[in-house]
Amino acid sequence: MLKRNCVQPDHVSYSALLVLPSSVQPTPLILAVSSAFWVHNLSPFLLRFNENFGIRYYGLSYLLGFLGAGWLLHKYYKAGRSPLDLNAIFDLMTALIAGVILGGRLGYFLLYQPEYLFRDPMVFLRVWEGGMASHGGMLGVAIALWVYTRKRPLGLLALSDVVISTAPLGLFFGRIANFINGELWGETTRVPWGVIFERTGGGPFPRHPSQLYEAALEGIFLFCYVQVRFWKSQCTKLHPGQLSGEFLLLYALVRALGEFYREPDAGLILGLSRGTFYSVFLVAAGVALVAYARRPQLQRKA
Repeated sequence: MLKRNCVQPDHVSYSALLVLPSSVQPTPLILAVSSAFWVHNLSPFLLRFNENFGIRYYGLSYLLGFLGAGWLLHKYYKAGRSPLDLNAIFDLMTALIAGVILGGRLGYFLLYQPEYLFRDPMVFLRVWEGGMASHGGMLGVAIALWVYTRKRPLGLLALSDVVISTAPLGLFFGRIANFINGELWGETTRVPWGVIFERTGGGPFPRHPSQLYEAALEGIFLFCYVQVRFWKSQCTKLHPGQLSGEFLLLYALVRALGEFYREPDAGLILGLSRGTFYSVFLVAAGVALVAYARRPQLQRKA
């Protein structure tokens, strides 16, 4: 994972509170703090063949997310809730995979680390170094859906509702992989479940395991919500696009909540972490989608 280079300006960490004179050795104090908390020591590899090559949990998280989405789409078809048969699901998943990877990768560099891409464009291809942005991935999925429906008798908004109901699976597995990798850690904390991410750049002090908070919020909570709405309501049939709008609104909300505990991994924008700032645009898109879907004049073929 590319290194972090920013700490929130008004953040006071343990390292700031424990500033000692140069003549005093801090090692015993650091060891005392470390011994009270779990020290992250997980390997990013499920199987490792050499220093940089192997089966990584991060790649496995994407595989599980895509497989889970494909399984759900097939389940929807068998239940009569989706017009996509196996062949159509395969074609759609191919488009979605391309959208997620290209959008997520490009979004990461443009939204978080543009200097890396401009200095070394080939870094875009070095996926083993990490770097994906969920906001960019969502935009990539939207473009993939638009391209997919252009030559098919499928409504863009109706298909978007079907696809969006599978998205939290990938978000969940991705956040778990972030935790295993020891990246995107949270602010320093005194809570007993704090984790020390010293090996991956978090210093010798406990931090919020914000990756797990986000896995619960973006993954489990959102999955339960969209599945209940998909199966137990008529919104996808009566108001195509409404569920997609609701997802964007809730994702922006839980992302901002997770960002509250997460240390910024890039410079702030208007005093907000970048994840929170970019989520403002998701709120706008979500409100627009819900309003459009609820319009009385809406043609149901959308």
